[in-house]
Amino acid sequence: MSEETVLVVGGGIAGLALARALRARDLPVEVAERSAGGTGGLAINLPGNAVAAFAALGLGDRLARFGRPIARREYRSARGKLLFAVDEDEFWGAEARPRCVRRSDLLTLLSDGLDVKVRQPVEVASLDGLEVTFSGGERETYGFVAGADGVRSTVRAALFGATSVSASLLSAASWRFMAPNPGVDCWTVWSGAGGAALLIPVDDTEVYVYASAVRGGPVDADPSWLHTTFGGYPAPVRAVLDSVRDRPDALLHSPIEEIRLPSWSSGRRVLIGDAAHATAPVWAQGAALAIEDALVLADLLAEGDWDTVGARFEQHRRPRVTHVQAATDRFARAAGLPIWLRDRLLTIIGTRTYEETYAPLRDPAWRTEAW
Repeated sequence: MSEETVLVVGGGIAGLALARALRARDLPVEVAERSAGGTGGLAINLPGNAVAAFAALGLGDRLARFGRPIARREYRSARGKLLFAVDEDEFWGAEARPRCVRRSDLLTLLSDGLDVKVRQPVEVASLDGLEVTFSGGERETYGFVAGADGVRSTVRAALFGATSVSASLLSAASWRFMAPNPGVDCWTVWSGAGGAALLIPVDDTEVYVYASAVRGGPVDADPSWLHTTFGGYPAPVRAVLDSVRDRPDALLHSPIEEIRLPSWSSGRRVLIGDAAHATAPVWAQGAALAIEDALVLADLLAEGDWDTVGARFEQHRRPRVTHVQAATDRFARAAGLPIWLRDRLLTIIGTRTYEETYAPLRDPAWRTEAW
């Protein structure tokens, strides 16, 4: 393998976005992905900065063919009272209108026409400098290695050893699933003392459902937790729960884990996306930050001087990621307040909190000076 080739470890959203950005800059790239396929039909909410990043990848028009645009957000109490709402069309503008898209569609979009070698399924067994040993025993030396392999990153372990994976302040785990749309026409969350249930339309017939605890509480891996926690919530929440009562195979239970690292790079090896900075999805920034990371890293690699890319990447990206992490922590702490106080507080500062969180992300600061 040419020592001018970039190895991208991970074929998810971060890895495919990076591979695509590198090819657009005529840099040779190879992808290694450990899984044999995608993660099914679950969906991802894309705020405006994620939509803008897709456009920077040259995929804006094609993205518009998938999912459904989200014009409005509503934050409601467990009894259905509207606490505050946000006009997302007005906030983001027509060019960066948020939308909810199936993950499988995003992976198809990112991989379509991507002319790169993909090793799959294969794991990185060891990483010695820039020499990579794959799970089949094959060894290759690359010019640069990017770890885009998620929360359980093997590249991160190779660079920094065992690193701390912490549970979210908001909730230890979540349940996610797709369900028939019970009549919800916008991003809507109902939140009470026991948990929060979010419904986002993906199209006219289905919604993506995300349910978690609040106050850092546990989320039982038995689906009965859903009915126990949300059985008294408004009709739309009860309807989606009833739709999966006899379909436990449609439910995905997973921990909500965060990664906070003092460094994302070592020499010509860099972590991007969740491998570097996984954050609870309070502000739906997982995919957004991952694609922004990919654009920045590709630009820096195209400029040359690969020995300094890692440090420059961190210098450029750290403030934006830190802003999202801090906003996530603030919201998680607010969610842990007594319900009467939290609901009253949200009616007063909810809209301002949304604007203060997302306003800096409207600035395409993920671009490098050479963009």
